[in-house]
Amino acid sequence: MTQVILVGFICFLCPGMFNALNGMGGGGQLDPTAGNNANTALYSTFVVFGILGGAIVNLAGVRFTIFGSGFMYALYSASYIYLNHTANSSFTIASGALLGVGAGILWAAQGMIMVSYPREEEKGKYIAVFWAIFNLGGMLGGILPFAINFHSEKDSLSDGVYIAFVVLECLGAIMGLALAPPAKVTRSDGSSVVLVKYTNVGREAIEILKLFINPLMLGLLPMCFTSNFFYTYQFNSINGALFNIRTRGFNNIFYWGSQMVGAFAISFLLDTPRFKRRTRGFIAFGLVFVFFNAIWGGSLALHNKYPEGIEAGDRLDFKDSKRVAGPIILYVLCGVGDALYQSLAYWIIGSLSNNNQKLSRYAGFYKGMQSFGAAISWQLDIKIPVLNQLIANWALFGASIPSMLYVIWMIKDHSEDTVKPDEISDTVNEKEAVNA
Repeated sequence: MTQVILVGFICFLCPGMFNALNGMGGGGQLDPTAGNNANTALYSTFVVFGILGGAIVNLAGVRFTIFGSGFMYALYSASYIYLNHTANSSFTIASGALLGVGAGILWAAQGMIMVSYPREEEKGKYIAVFWAIFNLGGMLGGILPFAINFHSEKDSLSDGVYIAFVVLECLGAIMGLALAPPAKVTRSDGSSVVLVKYTNVGREAIEILKLFINPLMLGLLPMCFTSNFFYTYQFNSINGALFNIRTRGFNNIFYWGSQMVGAFAISFLLDTPRFKRRTRGFIAFGLVFVFFNAIWGGSLALHNKYPEGIEAGDRLDFKDSKRVAGPIILYVLCGVGDALYQSLAYWIIGSLSNNNQKLSRYAGFYKGMQSFGAAISWQLDIKIPVLNQLIANWALFGASIPSMLYVIWMIKDHSEDTVKPDEISDTVNEKEAVNA
């Protein structure tokens, strides 16, 4: 558990701060165009390096890949300081593209640690623990702009907020060096997390290509594509378009905080011994199905109330309880829904194997295809009406249902990993062992 907690705090400081920044709508800017274009650049490179990320982590290890990737988050946050002073978005867009490279690698490493280090009956708990720590970053990232901009009349974040993000993200990158190599990590039952003792570039290239003919990975594609698509609508069309700057920060405290509740709630279901794994998967899917349809129904009602958003000078403030209660509750429930969806997705991936190298590729594939959807979504925010975005989100979720059910149906009670005898890892030296 120690390694999962550590990577949780790294993601708390790096991707967590990024999520907080994005959750402000337009990267905390009044005009979301620069943020949208930067996110398109980010997720375009994320597609490629998410897919390749598992191979890179298998070849280079987790410590230095996470260390280098973390600084890409700091560079991205710093670019908004330049944008504040020059109104030139080129540096922000370029840093977004670089962040896509780092993020793809970091999330492949994170996914491998989170779903391959626990025992099969603990995977839901490990996902929940990671998700809770990770989303503390989003909460802190909401508190900072809320406090610093509390008396501000501007609708863009100040330099001080961005500087605070940069410092925290640099700290997270340095923490990556404290991670133990997977070969030295053991599970709570004493077994090694490493099944395969070696890999090479040729083997990784072949295994990456095989992902695109793997029926289970193809079945996960619609789920992957949809899993971050809705962020653009939630961040820009709800939080960014309806609330003033300090209330956006206030909302994000509860949006990311509610994710901790959602992740822990579904973890008890995903790990319960009362049902077989496949049954747990179907029940969890039913919960996600009902929750998301309720969210999109509420979003439609909110859109009908504010079809054109709200003008900058009259946006909702958290002190105006009569006006903000409904929209804030809906936004917080969006956070719960995100946690339910992501937890189920990672649990499904973790149920397909216990092989750390295979799961690093699966996690990278998930994040890569997720980023493909996000890259499209951030551009659609510029080019199509808000109502059409809402309809697209709802329709994509519906379209992902059949293939999600297929993959859950294929889950077995115990993962079977076929490894050749000459590939099996040596037993971990007890003196060097580190608890997962």
